[in-house]
Amino acid sequence: HVQLAESGGGLVAAGDSLRLSCTVSGGPFSLYTIGWFRQAPGKEREGVACISGTDSSTFDGASVKGRFAISRANANNTVYLQMNSLNSEDTAVYYCATSWGCSRLISSAVRRHNDFTYLGQGTQVTVSS
Repeated sequence: HVQLAESGGGLVAAGDSLRLSCTVSGGPFSLYTIGWFRQAPGKEREGVACISGTDSSTFDGASVKGRFAISRANANNTVYLQMNSLNSEDTAVYYCATSWGCSRLISSAVRRHNDFTYLGQGTQVTVSS
């Protein structure tokens, strides 16, 4: 039984940094493509970042490019999202999910198809201005 657990969210001031973690249990972690998307009240879902399970290639959303970085530590079964220079527009619930590729994961999130292989419960990030 595969489970995804997000952690690291919280309340920070604008300009601060946070690191989110997505820990996977119960499956072949190194094979999974894992990504993050976010949902803020009254806003469209946004694909944030994704990392491939085959070659660790990455995708970064346009609004976070240069500020956020996704990485994976196969030894810890964990994917990290390092978020720097946070601003109020980054306030949202952040979800991690697995899929069969980054394009499919991001598309599924944005279009609300939700056909992920696995999905975490989400972690709240709040940035005060």
